[in-house]
Amino acid sequence: MTVHIVKLSVGTETVEDLARWQAQRMADFERRTGQAGYLFHTTRMVPKRQKDVLDGGSLYWVIRGVIQARQRIVGFEEGQKEDGTRCCLIMLDPELVPVRSTRRRPFQGWRYLDADDAPADLGGPSDDDIAKMPPKMRRDLAELCLI
Repeated sequence: MTVHIVKLSVGTETVEDLARWQAQRMADFERRTGQAGYLFHTTRMVPKRQKDVLDGGSLYWVIRGVIQARQRIVGFEEGQKEDGTRCCLIMLDPELVPVRSTRRRPFQGWRYLDADDAPADLGGPSDDDIAKMPPKMRRDLAELCLI
């Protein structure tokens, strides 16, 4: 049974900000190591439902109080922070997929998100107009519960 993870994207204002930050992070890694960069999110807590997440799960990003995008989770690895503390790396597909804007209250860490509760991807024929809207307009309309 597929389950997703939802996480706040702290410090980003738009999906485009998140994409730029991730691209810069991959480029920095490649410059430092000479190896192709890869995307991951570091977390202290290891998900116990990894098998369910790897069955098609994604990381849904909450940006400014609204779920706005997702990235497919491709794996989990053990990592180490700069201070030597062990952590979990949530390995991500680089493609950021815009989703139907959904309000989400603030929380710490990450939370599981059942597949039935996950927002639908934008980009289908009925969503073309929504997908073409500027991110701020989408966020404002979602806050007003109009989309």
